[in-house]
Amino acid sequence: MKLRHLLILGLSSVVMVGCVPEVSKNRTNENPIAVNASVPVSSTQAKPLGESAQSPNSTAMKSGTFVSGEQKTQGKVSITTKDGKSFLELDDSFKTSESGPDLVIILHRSDNVINSTKPPSYSLKSEDYFIIAPLKKYSGAQTYSIPQNINLAYYKSIAIWCCKFNATFGAASLS
Repeated sequence: MKLRHLLILGLSSVVMVGCVPEVSKNRTNENPIAVNASVPVSSTQAKPLGESAQSPNSTAMKSGTFVSGEQKTQGKVSITTKDGKSFLELDDSFKTSESGPDLVIILHRSDNVINSTKPPSYSLKSEDYFIIAPLKKYSGAQTYSIPQNINLAYYKSIAIWCCKFNATFGAASLS
């Protein structure tokens, strides 16, 4: 009888653990953004690319410097184009807190995300942002592809945002 219970418990554990990556994978493909006719929204998330500093063949379109929100965040960000494709690049000086789960990089419609929201969480409204991708690492140079159907003219800043707690860790106004 005990062997039977152990076997059932073991199989249940294997099934639950096996489902966790699938649930996480499905969650990143969800689009938590409300549909707004004036802001085009992609149904797929952008995939992060390998670590990279700005490529010599790329052209910087917009850039900004992070200011802290809920957590200390620093460094520079730029949006560049190369071969007709847009990329979001965090430079070597980028750093944010490791205390948040579910951190993502977002494009935001406000040019001053931190001052347009209220502490302590600097929470965001779903119609005001687009999720580029999950944050790969908490510091250093990183490059992320921006989907071609995103009109960058609608977005005036970049933010590091915790989806789980709707907390903005930091933001950079683009100019």
